[in-house]
Amino acid sequence: MSTASEAPEQTEDAAKPPKVTHLTESERIGRGKTAREKAPRASHSMLETSSDRDPVAIVDADTPSRVPELVPIRYGRMLVSPFTFYRGAASLMAHDLAATPRAGLNVQLCGDAHLSNFGGFASPSRDLVFDLNDFDETLPGPFEWDVKRLAASFEIAGRDRGFDDRVRRAAVLAAVRAYRESMRSFAAMSNLAVWYSRLNAAEMAANLRGQSDKKQAKAVERTAAKAQTKDSMKAFAKLTHEVDGEPRIISDPPLIVPIAELVDDMQRDEITAGVLDLFHGYRRTLQPDRKILLEGFRYVDLARKVVGVGSVGTRCWILLLLGRDDGDPLFLQVKETGPSVLESLLGRSRFRNHGQRVVEGQRLMQAASDIFLGWIRNPAGLDGVQRDFYVRQLWDWKTSVDTETILPRGLQLYAQACGWTLARAHARSGDRIAIATYLGKGDVFDRAVADFAVAYADQNERDYATLIEAARDGRIEVKEGL
Repeated sequence: MSTASEAPEQTEDAAKPPKVTHLTESERIGRGKTAREKAPRASHSMLETSSDRDPVAIVDADTPSRVPELVPIRYGRMLVSPFTFYRGAASLMAHDLAATPRAGLNVQLCGDAHLSNFGGFASPSRDLVFDLNDFDETLPGPFEWDVKRLAASFEIAGRDRGFDDRVRRAAVLAAVRAYRESMRSFAAMSNLAVWYSRLNAAEMAANLRGQSDKKQAKAVERTAAKAQTKDSMKAFAKLTHEVDGEPRIISDPPLIVPIAELVDDMQRDEITAGVLDLFHGYRRTLQPDRKILLEGFRYVDLARKVVGVGSVGTRCWILLLLGRDDGDPLFLQVKETGPSVLESLLGRSRFRNHGQRVVEGQRLMQAASDIFLGWIRNPAGLDGVQRDFYVRQLWDWKTSVDTETILPRGLQLYAQACGWTLARAHARSGDRIAIATYLGKGDVFDRAVADFAVAYADQNERDYATLIEAARDGRIEVKEGL
């Protein structure tokens, strides 16, 4: 007997474990074949949007829940290019994907699997691994949605770089082909072999050297070496200064604002006490050994920080802790998260705390997760509103692709790495045998998704133009250059 590990059912109570159905290998193969009848592979080229669709209204729908003075920065970052618009418009694409064909094979979705949400970071064993690194929108759902979000991102990024049709299509096909072929490889592996699969920088460089691509291998090695310098010590040197003999986070408004500048002294004392109380709650979400490690650090300072593109305006804090002395800092990022943009389309998360939704999704999809990954709920923030947050290290060898300088060969290799990584993430939660059967040996699915990527890139450009017009008309407020 083999286990078909479908993504968890979505229920309101996370305490109720989902029912697991065990199918034979032949039954799982049958699921994949049946799915072809429900959604032929060629049908994934389809993109239809309604005539009354308002992209600005969809993107702007969650603005009331964001910090008001930061929302113009969000739009300023989205309006830099069609690619940055795409990065910040996960809700819009989710809305559009809802009308596309579904094979009925669910996995744990990243929910925002564009190419900039992949990258390198330190594993607990201290090697640089390549993986997905953003799970704010994670939720169980159709595997095709992540694949299409990834494919379209390569088409759009390629246009942003001025690459021609041939180069862009090669990159998109490389990503989807890698996903399909890797899923077929994972389907032939044991459950444990899939679970332990990972891609690290050393293996990537070795594979490139094996392909006689020494130039790209050296580029990977340089990136890995640079990433290893981006840690809490570097954050401490860059983000803090000394005030009355104690390190404090440097003010750089509106991007970084220490808590002392957001409230008066009395409120600051109250908030500090509240932070420490929340900190104790957060520790309970960690494994016991990591809880003990964290207890060796003391709270020093707190600041609000603007991060990303789509996340701008959500409440993100950086927390400075110190261990044995000033040479032993730890920066934690405490990031607000609400309902996934997929929930209105796929149903509510089974987790009542959205911080837990993000953490559990991340642990399921990543080969190795941050040792300080956890969650909290603030029952009453600065504005008295209950909010959910997840916690992780601010910098831990984090690195990502530079889309502004990447060359065609590099883009194609990067696409292959992303496709493999997404397939591995999906294979951990979904029925990899059924999905592999559905995808097949041929390139029908690859070409269909590549056609979809072109169509969606065209739609993305029209939506970007609509947002520009909304800024000109004063429908949205924009602050550029931040």
